[in-house]
Amino acid sequence: MEYSPPPLFKQGPSALARLIFFVVLALALLISDARFRTLEIVRGVLGAGLYPLQRAALVPRDLFMGAADLAVTSATLRADNAQLRARNLRLSQQANESAQLAAENAHLRALLQLSQRSPIQSTPAEVQYDTRDPFTQKVVIGRGSQQNIQDGSPVVNEDGVVGQVTRVFPMQAEVTLLTDKDQAVPVQIVRTGLRSVIYGTPKGDTLDLRFVPISADVLAGDELVTSGLDGVYPPGLPVAKVVRVDKQADTAFAHVVCLPIAQVRGARQLLVLHYQNDVPPRPADEPDAASAAKDAKKKGAKATDKTAAPDKDKGGAKADDRDAAGSAAPGAPAAAEPTTKPAAKSAAKPQAARETPQTARGTRQ
Repeated sequence: MEYSPPPLFKQGPSALARLIFFVVLALALLISDARFRTLEIVRGVLGAGLYPLQRAALVPRDLFMGAADLAVTSATLRADNAQLRARNLRLSQQANESAQLAAENAHLRALLQLSQRSPIQSTPAEVQYDTRDPFTQKVVIGRGSQQNIQDGSPVVNEDGVVGQVTRVFPMQAEVTLLTDKDQAVPVQIVRTGLRSVIYGTPKGDTLDLRFVPISADVLAGDELVTSGLDGVYPPGLPVAKVVRVDKQADTAFAHVVCLPIAQVRGARQLLVLHYQNDVPPRPADEPDAASAAKDAKKKGAKATDKTAAPDKDKGGAKADDRDAAGSAAPGAPAAAEPTTKPAAKSAAKPQAARETPQTARGTRQ
């Protein structure tokens, strides 16, 4: 039985011919579009025409995502608003206190005729990338010597100390973070005024407050600020907060673990401070207090040795004279008299000094 359609319904080429034609056409369009970009305009027109249909198909999804974002955003905004209000209240209180303290400080400095501290200038910078060394805590900022960035300048953000500039390039600078194992900052405990030095750790997540005696008053929660004794960091910048204090009987110092107040690794915008210490540097030829004390001790020891040496010589000479006088015979010639006379005089001086008042009294009688 033949299943082919009757001649009345046969139209156009066969199915195989049409398949071959469309395959060749698709390959030609692909090759021409890939090499000559011939269908770029057609693609743009089709995309613009189909965009309303795409947006209409995505309306349910957009409505669902918008409602979820609205709920989450409103809750987040409420929490952020409450935090900002509380922080604004604290900052306003601190601003009032700082204004009062600044006025009092200016009055006291004028009363004591002290020079005013120059305001600290700063340069904003942005972190570009981290360094390649995985064993160091360093970042690179987009400011360099062309923007007056100097080696050793402290780097801070809105929360506190972040690090220090350790290498300067013309358009960039390398900043060693506070948590680096080779970074050290002189600090002071706000509550007690105890001064020490805080160091980074090899892990880079905590800080170590070293050289703290066991008897020192250090508690968890104490805030550490820069002491300003090194002349690099301005005094009073927030650095870290104590989280744990370990005191052991077999060690002279306590193990104090701290966390940085500023977000060291997550900071993007930073401030490079141009701090200038007004304290004049010590001359190179002037020794410090320790070396001066050692020199004074050495000079005193030398002077004691010099004064003791003549006394020993005199004592030895006197002993020799006494021995010579004792060994001399009673009938010795007159040449031995000069040898015995100085010894006799030196031995008779204390006795003559003692008998002088009695002799004077006998003479008066």
